[in-house]
Amino acid sequence: MRFFQRRYQENTTLLNICKYVADVCVVIVLAYVLVTFICCRSTVVGNSMEETLSNDNTVLINRISYAFNGPKRFDCIAFEQDSVDSSKIYIKRVVGLPGETVQIKDGRVYINDVQLDDYVDTTILTPGVAANPYKLADDEYFVLGDNRNNSEDSRFASVGMVKRKNVVGKVWMVIEPFDSFGFVK
Repeated sequence: MRFFQRRYQENTTLLNICKYVADVCVVIVLAYVLVTFICCRSTVVGNSMEETLSNDNTVLINRISYAFNGPKRFDCIAFEQDSVDSSKIYIKRVVGLPGETVQIKDGRVYINDVQLDDYVDTTILTPGVAANPYKLADDEYFVLGDNRNNSEDSRFASVGMVKRKNVVGKVWMVIEPFDSFGFVK
């Protein structure tokens, strides 16, 4: 009888080890799929998104968030430039949506001649291309950095309007440094 009890305990231990190994393998596969197909990492360079994101923050970008619907106003998005030789990822805030007319006058953003109720209370010193009304195409977004007067964004030809095809995804959360860990609003 002892032989069978000992054999039963050995089999139970072996079964528990196999279950543990299988669980670890499933977690590794799920993490790989998550990082490869759903999210990507990027490091913030510069202070154009200050107070929301700081220089050297590492963020996760949700690649599938815009699979069916495009970005909404005030979403924090990651995008690439339209040029072929650029691999740089920009992170900015969506202000103007496709089909809208954007203008910056008297230091404020106007969408279709109505002042935007912006959560950033900063007078914009350089309106750039938005000094005159600019009508966005059906696949273009007008983006600004949260640090309005220290941001290279849609106001300038170096970045310009963001085309839908160049949007990488929605900036989801800050993962480094740990004291800044959390979701991006």
